[in-house]
Amino acid sequence: MPYVNIKITNEGATAEQKKRLIAGATKLLQDVLGKNPQTTFVVIEEVPTDSWGIAGETITERRKRERA
Repeated sequence: MPYVNIKITNEGATAEQKKRLIAGATKLLQDVLGKNPQTTFVVIEEVPTDSWGIAGETITERRKRERA
């Protein structure tokens, strides 16, 4: 019973994009490991950019700097 946890920043992934991620992750486990899609769980967590950091700064800070 595979469990896949996909974490992304909450920057506007659409319902359709999430649907495709779930289908794609399920198919990958089926194709590569022979896992049953009926028992494969995929969870998408959307994390605020203030709660996600890279190289000592938040994504929020990085986005502001990139736009400047």
